[in-house]
Amino acid sequence: MKTCFLLLAVLMLSGCGTIDTVFREDAVASQKLKERKSYCGGVPRIYSGVTYDFCSMHAPVPENGRTPTGPASTQGMLLDMAVSGVLDTLLLPYTIYQQQTDGSLIIAE
Repeated sequence: MKTCFLLLAVLMLSGCGTIDTVFREDAVASQKLKERKSYCGGVPRIYSGVTYDFCSMHAPVPENGRTPTGPASTQGMLLDMAVSGVLDTLLLPYTIYQQQTDGSLIIAE
């Protein structure tokens, strides 16, 4: 049971919006949202993981017409949004500082 929980946690954190926006370079999150053709022009650093997941979830359906499966599916995004919400709350003091010094994360055109 512990192994399954640990495996699930690792899989969730590998695609977690908070990990992509807080712990990786800005270019990583920007590029991922650009590839998904997200309608978002920028992501505020405060609660950036939840916003990132929201932008990813509301991106247009891929040209092949297939709906995403796995972590990119709607259920996966909702679960990731919940995990990101918890992590974003824990990281709130840092992200407030980051928002003040660096501003929002801009999605490259």
